[in-house]
Amino acid sequence: MFSIQHISEDGFEKIGLKFKDGTEAIILPQCGAMLHSFFAGSDPAHLNVVENYNSYEEFSEKVTQGFIGSKLSPFVCRLNKGTYHFAEKDYQFESFYLGDHAIHGTLFDKKFSILEESSGEEGASVKLVYHYRKDDKGFPFNYDCFVTWTLAAEQLLTVTTEIINRDEGLIPIQDGWHPYFTLGDKIDDLQLEFQAEAIVDFNEDLLPTGSLSSYESFDSLKEIASTELDNCFKLNQGACQPLCVLRNPKRKIEVQFFPDKSYPYLQVYTPPHRRSIAIENLSSAPDGFNNGIGLKTLEPSESAIFKTSYKIHLLT
Repeated sequence: MFSIQHISEDGFEKIGLKFKDGTEAIILPQCGAMLHSFFAGSDPAHLNVVENYNSYEEFSEKVTQGFIGSKLSPFVCRLNKGTYHFAEKDYQFESFYLGDHAIHGTLFDKKFSILEESSGEEGASVKLVYHYRKDDKGFPFNYDCFVTWTLAAEQLLTVTTEIINRDEGLIPIQDGWHPYFTLGDKIDDLQLEFQAEAIVDFNEDLLPTGSLSSYESFDSLKEIASTELDNCFKLNQGACQPLCVLRNPKRKIEVQFFPDKSYPYLQVYTPPHRRSIAIENLSSAPDGFNNGIGLKTLEPSESAIFKTSYKIHLLT
């Protein structure tokens, strides 16, 4: 049996999706609908596999320092100089910049509202919404962002995002997530695998050049060791799922990733502290508003759905 709990703690208003065996996923509506924690009830260590913030105060102060867990919308990763040209007009974002470039959209710190909750024999879910209404002059359009988190049996957690164009004309849109995963030890000791069709070639500003190169370094489980990554990969979506696995062989636990075809790109980032690793499902490549790689445009009232799942698997 699944259940839902509401918890006020550390300045957060948490929503807990729980299974009777102790498996739990905690969501933070007020922090961009992010995933705060994910535990497997059958794990004796009760290890939270996602890095998070200790309090709402810490989130408010530090979210732009690493964008831990953030929702990426209406654009993902870097946008060159924060500018783009769309429908014969030029735009420039006011939102957060890292150096010369705008990064990670505008919804990362927005407060989502709860629309629906349900729980029963098959799972527990919560549906959240943020109504974007020309919040940033660089994106003077209207759209609704619905985020649904669903916990099912066998430690499977699915997040579905639906974007609906509420404007009078076309809008461009990208979507993604920026979670950091931790399996209890330095990432150097973890193993990583992802099914990449190619790596997106970047210039010195970590912006796509428009070309792709072959990449096979992690096409089977391999120790991360001293590898440094801040790269985007085009996934081989014809390969068998899961398309990505992060494993700690010592603790006998892994996280499996099941993006559907709406997320054909994977960004992987190894932060300098190496306590966690960002594994980001993306609908299109960075700077998509300029290069058009995977970019979607929506007609008025048209919607787009993006979906991925995370599964904790305990090794025998």
